[in-house]
Formats: sequence, structure tokens, C-alpha cells
Amino acid sequence: MRYCLALDLKDDPSLIAEYEQYHERLRPEIEASIRESGITDMEIYRIGNRLFMIMETDETFSFEAKAAADATNPKVQEWEALMWTYQQALPMAKPGEKWVLMDQIFKL
Repeated sequence: MRYCLALDLKDDPSLIAEYEQYHERLRPEIEASIRESGITDMEIYRIGNRLFMIMETDETFSFEAKAAADATNPKVQEWEALMWTYQQALPMAKPGEKWVLMDQIFKL
């Protein structure tokens, strides 16, 4: 299954550069938590301060299970707290929501 999500970064060039550097050398424990959740491929794109994520998942993936696993993983919690210093919620995000699931409106 493919999921597409969006999130904004704080509109500060130095913070955006730091954020990108963290993703050039993703921590092994973070990559492991992603793969263990059933995410088989993930890409993040940026334009300005807007991020767009594409996730490919297998049949074992669920957002609920990923959130539950992340909540009990101190390394993931540390990573999420660090990333939130660079990120900001989209204007239409619900309280506490970071990455917002996008609706597919076209497919060729």
C-alpha cells in the first residue's frame, strides 16, 4: 500500500539545512523502527518549507500499530522530539498531529 503525507518545516533556512543533514545520516535505530513496522520504502521530498512523504508498506503495516510501537521506544521518542524542533504542523492539522495523510485526487 502507498501512503502520501505532508508536514511543514519552520521557515528558517538554517533549520531546514540541519533537518536535511539529519536525514542524510538516519540513525540506525530509527531506520530499524521504520522497517519493523512494515514500511518497505520511504521517501521525503521538500519544496520551500513543505515536506511530502511517500511510504510503501506491506500488509503488516498500520498507523495505529506504528504509533503504539513508537510510544514505547525511547529512541524514537527522542528522535521525534528532536525533529519537532524543526517541524511545524500544517494549518489544517488536528491538535497534536504532525504528518497529515493526503487524499489521492488523480492517478494515471
